[in-house]
Amino acid sequence: MCGIVGQVERRGRLERADLEAMRDVLAHRGPDDAGIWMSADGRVGLGHRRLSIVDLTPSGHQPMASEDGRLWLTLNGEIYNHRELRGQLEVCGHRFHSTCDAEVVLHGYEEWGVDLLPRLKGMFAFGLWNDAEQELFLARDRFGIKPLYYFEDTDRLLFASEAKGLLAHPAVPREIDWSAVCDYLVYRYVPSPKCIFKGLAKLPPASWLRLARGGGATVHQYWTLPPGARHMAPAQAAEALDERLAAAVGDHLLADVPVGSFLSGGYDSSALALYRHRRGASGPSFAIGFEDWPESEHRYAELVAAHLGLEHRSWVLGRESLALVQRLARTFDEPLADLSIVPTFAVSHLASRSVKTVLSGEGADELLCGYTWQQEFMAAFGAGGNSGARDPTTDDLVTFYAGAMSMGGFDRSRLAAIVAPDLHSHLPDDPWWFYRGLVRPELAPLQRLQWLDIKAFMGEQVLTKVDRASMASALEVRVPFLDHELVELLFGLDPAVYFRQGEQKPLLRANLEGRLPAVILQRRKQGFVGPDSYYKDVPWYSALLGESRLVRDGVLQGPAIAGLLAAADHWRLWKVAVLELWYREWMT
Repeated sequence: MCGIVGQVERRGRLERADLEAMRDVLAHRGPDDAGIWMSADGRVGLGHRRLSIVDLTPSGHQPMASEDGRLWLTLNGEIYNHRELRGQLEVCGHRFHSTCDAEVVLHGYEEWGVDLLPRLKGMFAFGLWNDAEQELFLARDRFGIKPLYYFEDTDRLLFASEAKGLLAHPAVPREIDWSAVCDYLVYRYVPSPKCIFKGLAKLPPASWLRLARGGGATVHQYWTLPPGARHMAPAQAAEALDERLAAAVGDHLLADVPVGSFLSGGYDSSALALYRHRRGASGPSFAIGFEDWPESEHRYAELVAAHLGLEHRSWVLGRESLALVQRLARTFDEPLADLSIVPTFAVSHLASRSVKTVLSGEGADELLCGYTWQQEFMAAFGAGGNSGARDPTTDDLVTFYAGAMSMGGFDRSRLAAIVAPDLHSHLPDDPWWFYRGLVRPELAPLQRLQWLDIKAFMGEQVLTKVDRASMASALEVRVPFLDHELVELLFGLDPAVYFRQGEQKPLLRANLEGRLPAVILQRRKQGFVGPDSYYKDVPWYSALLGESRLVRDGVLQGPAIAGLLAAADHWRLWKVAVLELWYREWMT
């Protein structure tokens, strides 16, 4: 796992010091090694900060060149099928000088061009310069596990793993996109391709960008989930899930360093711990707990670890953990109002003291129906036995999802009340424009909702949280449930095979019965957050927002914030508090 940057100048030469500044502000993503490459004419440069996971030798150094020096690559991520692709490329006559997966990407692009992307299995973002064609190629993995930002003006194109990498360049203005502030208040994040900084953009998941000689950047999509409904009995589907998940866990354990595990004591992380245990893989597990909370997950994690005989470490947080939110304002260079940013950062910090990479259970709830709102949606629009069930329209789906995701949402009237009048020209006509653009009517009703979960909640919020919180401690997080072949397997089934009203992830449960402690399988769904009292601390909000810089600078309206405090509206206060801390860190 790494940090990557790059620069292409249209008119003059770049300054090496600028490229180094971009690279080194991302040192937390790759403390093991650093590299720079610049073209002979000084117009193009790539930078890399390395966290060594595969091929720990100097032969894995990046930026990396093809044998003829025509292609140069800087890669962030892991290609889990690099050995298989290496064999195919060797048959085609390619010769390798390392065991690094980055070299497979170089030779793969030489052989297949853009058709390399559907062949890759893994999480990745990379920049590749083709010196012969004088063009830049950027790409991002199917689900957006790894980030990629870019900036383009008339003189240059820059790219980096995080927005702070671009902001380190003197040509990039530090200005706010006020429409993105409105989007943040609606969604809890700024949805792709937008960025909260004006002029910056995120390359969307499953996309590639090409900057050709003399032209502007063009963005293309290379993958989406194909619709389908294979006929498979539940028992057969459970067996297929077992086989594919076991293979995915095996793939994600490939590394030249020890691989640990996040462990919460829920279905998903416990399942991964079980599957790696079945493979005989060693490696410690890590959990976070909270003081004076009967539901603290570290107790359940310790049960699973003891059952499987794992080496395990827990860290129990106190109320002082809220102070971490201020530190995280720099880690998350766009505001992200996810309640679990603190425990995710904490468990990553804990794990990073022992290992460089861990397995984590993101994606399981989206794919296997572990969320309460999926149950509620099917009760309204498609549950068996519901005589009033009907096919939801796009408006039905968007309205339902907006309600399920709101967590203190701001509709247009609430936005108008809290955003300063001088910024009202930036208010969206349709606050839910992002959800609406993701609806796929050709899918079954439940899968339309799941696709929103994958593209919106998971892709924009959860995976962003995990990447920034873990990489702040130079920890790589691997997510086996997002093996794209596993995702395609599940989405290819009739939803009735993997969804049952009132049951949590029945297909996964079928493979866990008798293999984990019964109390783990009987637990109700619990998010990876602390006790509610931590986030309902009105005095904390009042102290933070009492002299709000956002109000002082004419961004938000003081009376509206006072109203939230008086009403103890903690969900909306959390969004405003995160935005306030972000603003103080980045704009004052």
